[in-house]
Amino acid sequence: MKKTLLTLGVFVLVLGLVGCGKTPTLKNGEEIVAEVDGKKFTVEDLYEKLKTQGGETTLTNMIDEFILNKEVETDEDAKTYAESQIESYKSSYESYGKDFNEALKEAGYADEDAFKEALIVEYKKQKVAEDYIKDNITDEDINDYYANNIYGDIEVKHILISPDVDDNATDEEKEDAEKKAKEEAEKIIKKLDKGEKFEDLAKEYSDDKGTAKNGGKLTATYGEVVDEFWNAANELKNKKYTTEPVKTEYGYHIIYRVKANDKPELKDVKDTIIEKIVEDKLANDTTIQAEALVELRKKYNLKINDKDIKKTYNTNVKESLAKDENSSN
Repeated sequence: MKKTLLTLGVFVLVLGLVGCGKTPTLKNGEEIVAEVDGKKFTVEDLYEKLKTQGGETTLTNMIDEFILNKEVETDEDAKTYAESQIESYKSSYESYGKDFNEALKEAGYADEDAFKEALIVEYKKQKVAEDYIKDNITDEDINDYYANNIYGDIEVKHILISPDVDDNATDEEKEDAEKKAKEEAEKIIKKLDKGEKFEDLAKEYSDDKGTAKNGGKLTATYGEVVDEFWNAANELKNKKYTTEPVKTEYGYHIIYRVKANDKPELKDVKDTIIEKIVEDKLANDTTIQAEALVELRKKYNLKINDKDIKKTYNTNVKESLAKDENSSN
């Protein structure tokens, strides 16, 4: 980031020199930036050198910022986002005993306001990427997501047995606590097999105190409970319980399925589905923001006249849109 921002400053300075009446010129009209031992360095000399040393990146950043300011208003949400990010960075640096302002200077920012402006630009890039994804979501995308990812809630009862261990425990102690928790959960399942009531056992043994007092009652919503819990509840038949403890990050669960509610109608969850598709695309497609910006430049009729910068731009665009193995197609 430092290199890019420093290059931007020099590049703008060079452009600013053109047409300045106070700058010495050669007979052919080229403006002289500097002289040493009879050698004259012109604006054109500097431009030719700089355009191969970050010039395309600097120009693209300038273009994007101009377009983004037209597309996305610098509203309170943008400012709040930037300010919250700054506070987060400050807190992080302070926790390590480092000077935040010094870190800003090392990164090439003049001050906190300059950093805030850069964060607002990043916020706007995110917003145009979100809009780009939404514009390209099809009915088929929505229907597929509805079919494969939308479920009705499942009414369950559960008993949680958590390992009795603290953060300072050794690996051996943690392993022993895990073993004991699983064994206790297995004993409770045997009690259920003998006909003891699930509600009574939940009240007596469950470490989930929020549900234990109600006999372990819980409404499981897809995406809001951990996958292992959901998968076990979803596979059960009504009025059945798990015959083996279900391990999650919280410990060992015994789950009793009461009933599954019907999934909501598509029209009632369509907006939620769109938001989830956008969220998933942003998280899994590493090229989506670059793709959105490239399309946005086309919308604004970007034309690069310098053939060298144009060549570099086309190469960089191709590389930025190349999908990696972990990127969504």
